[in-house]
Amino acid sequence: MADATGPEHSEQVLKRINTKVPHPARIYDYLLGGKDNYAADREAAEQLVKVSPGVREGVRAHRAFLRRAVRHLAAEAGMTQFLDIGTGIPTQGNTHEIAQRANPEARVAYVDNDPIVLVHARALLTGTGVTSVIEADLREPETILTHPQVLAVIDFTRPVAVILAGVMHFVTDEEDPYGLVERYKAAVPTGSGLLLSHITQDFAPQVQEELTKPYDKSTAPMVPRSHAAVSKFFESWQLVDPGVVEVVRWRPDETERQEHIPGGGHAWAYGGIAVKP
Repeated sequence: MADATGPEHSEQVLKRINTKVPHPARIYDYLLGGKDNYAADREAAEQLVKVSPGVREGVRAHRAFLRRAVRHLAAEAGMTQFLDIGTGIPTQGNTHEIAQRANPEARVAYVDNDPIVLVHARALLTGTGVTSVIEADLREPETILTHPQVLAVIDFTRPVAVILAGVMHFVTDEEDPYGLVERYKAAVPTGSGLLLSHITQDFAPQVQEELTKPYDKSTAPMVPRSHAAVSKFFESWQLVDPGVVEVVRWRPDETERQEHIPGGGHAWAYGGIAVKP
């Protein structure tokens, strides 16, 4: 594995983690039933549960979408390179596991800005196929696209699947979310893919303030966007059927247990895949 580091480096990374400030990756981990989170993360997550009783089922449905979408890219679209930005804390069904199951030669570069993700991802990836993990922020595309550990895994002259799953709603309008995505789209050649999912308030606009409030004191505020706004991220690329839809409706797998989502029956997220023409 590229970018391997020892226990001493992991200890140094852990010292930089602020356990008193909730972080989206750790909130997500808690809602998925993980253990890599702290009191501040759990408190923020429980506030979300109060607003939307189905949030736990919703995040599991979102994770299931990611698995199906990666499987499509690897097994059906023939993608062999994956740049997963904002990967989050490792859990079951990670990108490299799905992709390398379809093609053992698949190459995956993970990127996240939470130090705890690095520690757990490096431990998980030891001994796997061609993978790397770096600490970087998606708001700094040049850093990611030129990072030696990314370039050790990804050949940008060949098609790349860029994954932005559940992260763009943590980029405010002032931070130019569309410009950032366009930078990643411009960096990959024809035949590349964009896998993107995004939180929405289309199904319950009246509770937007309550839904986003738990993130106000986190490392990144949440910005839900409409179907039209999410679809804009895919502009100029060819959408794969069924287009940009609620994540539970993107090629549902009959063999996979379908989550029952209370509180309105929605996963509160859109997702889709597009291919660069």
